[in-house]
Amino acid sequence: MSGALQPSLFDNDIQDSLSIEECAKSLAVSEATIRNWIKTGYLKLLSKGQVSHASLIQFKRDILGKEKLHQRANKSQKDSHNHLLISSDFLAQAQPSQPANDFLGDDYEKTLSDSYKNQEGIYYTPAPIVNDLCQIDNTMLENKTFCDPCCGSGNFLLRALDLGFKPENLFGFDIDPVAVAIAQKRIFDKTGFINNNIICADFLQLAIHKKTGYYDYIFTNPPWGKKIPKDEKESLSKILHTGNSLDTCALFYFACLNALNTQGQLGLLLPDAFFNVSAYADARASALAYQIMRLCDYGKAFKGLQTGAVGLVLNKQQNEPARPINCLYDNQYFQRTSHSLSHNPNYIFNLSCTSEEAEVIEHLYNIPHITLEGHASWGLGIVTGNNTRYLSNTAKPDFVPVYKGSDITPDGLKTATHFLSTDFSQYQQVAPLHLYQAKEKLIYKFISSNLCFFYDTEGRFIINSANLLITNHNFPISMSLLANLFNSEIMNWLFKKIFNTHKVLRGDLESLPIHSQFLVNGFFIEADYLNALNIEKTEHGGFRVKAQLNKLSTHLHLKTAIRHAASPLKEPLPC
Repeated sequence: MSGALQPSLFDNDIQDSLSIEECAKSLAVSEATIRNWIKTGYLKLLSKGQVSHASLIQFKRDILGKEKLHQRANKSQKDSHNHLLISSDFLAQAQPSQPANDFLGDDYEKTLSDSYKNQEGIYYTPAPIVNDLCQIDNTMLENKTFCDPCCGSGNFLLRALDLGFKPENLFGFDIDPVAVAIAQKRIFDKTGFINNNIICADFLQLAIHKKTGYYDYIFTNPPWGKKIPKDEKESLSKILHTGNSLDTCALFYFACLNALNTQGQLGLLLPDAFFNVSAYADARASALAYQIMRLCDYGKAFKGLQTGAVGLVLNKQQNEPARPINCLYDNQYFQRTSHSLSHNPNYIFNLSCTSEEAEVIEHLYNIPHITLEGHASWGLGIVTGNNTRYLSNTAKPDFVPVYKGSDITPDGLKTATHFLSTDFSQYQQVAPLHLYQAKEKLIYKFISSNLCFFYDTEGRFIINSANLLITNHNFPISMSLLANLFNSEIMNWLFKKIFNTHKVLRGDLESLPIHSQFLVNGFFIEADYLNALNIEKTEHGGFRVKAQLNKLSTHLHLKTAIRHAASPLKEPLPC
């Protein structure tokens, strides 16, 4: 946005009143507490259920943290961070009249309990990540607007000042009044400007009332997995058109897109699940419609949190499939294209994959193939509900041996060391018995980053660290051959390069390409399979497309593949 400074996108929504529910969220207290403060005169009602926004601002400025308040906290807050009991000192320090404190935000973050962080999905972004993610290649920023919808204590806002944005063009939102006060204080200490555009408000609740964008740049670390009611998530999803992506980080992604000017730039720090879990497929499909500029894997960026953090930066402009995307993974820089991402199952952003490796994946999917989707029955291992109680280390009458995921190895099946009563009615979850007792089935390790399958012909039982599948009778290759294929180096490499996960999920297995036209002899020799696919191993254990393939051999190769791809399956083979 160029020219004169325009008002906030949400000015019309926050000038007059807030609901009691919004006030409760803003102050991190119960609705009963808000009603109590209305009765005692701390807050003013404009109409039924609507609290004066001016009285809320005055309350936070003059009362909160300065007077002893009698809070009626609900049970759900007893184990969470209680702002009213610990925020007094921070609110006092956050006044513009107080001396500058460069560590005020860090000090406040340290007071937040783990339970509160988990409930609200809050993890303040480390300065090195803020600086790396928020790199704006534009020297004409004086009249541009910058927004952080989840500003916390203001790390991204301070970064924007360093990049050249004017303090009056900074906008921020957060539901934590203490964090907002600290962000305002930090901007004042740096510029001498009192910024009233940094507001204690719920960005999601405000954003759903707008249909067009208003900011030139939006950079933020949205809440990950914030605990909000399912019906509220579904309502927000319908308004924001998020598809099946319902986590708060996905809701914020779509809300930010709506609040972004055409040709504006969006930068988000997101959990790694956003880039590879099927629940976020609709969000990834949306991102691929725009110009993705950067993808940066920052590893496990937050102390005490095992989830990895990945940065996404995009321009709100029409996608150019061949445009390079600058990537960072495992301290290595390389480039990908949105074209290479859009061809992955569920639009997975497999950031661990280089452009050369992506070429192999695209090559494999371009050759006619079949998949397991719609062509197999699936079953979970038995869930006892209490393994200590039900599993026995010795064989007993009416007990059967059961196999764990760890019993399935690349070299075969270990001897069973656990036994289970055949009274299956006492267990929490059991698949139909005919699946376990089938004459032929594949059992596979569930918790694993590798594919590890065993061809079972003895009706063995498994517990829930292993799963099973049985192909339909008209599937063109045998289950024993399929087990060898899934255990092969090329399929394990492909599985890791696409999904990069520690769980072998049914949906992932159903999307793997099976080139049955090259498995016609009834047994599996990986070297022959690779040769038919025109793939070769590299000296580092990876794979690449053979460079010497010319146009003639390509034509003959695909022609042969299509001819052999004909099978008893009724469905057409995907190309």
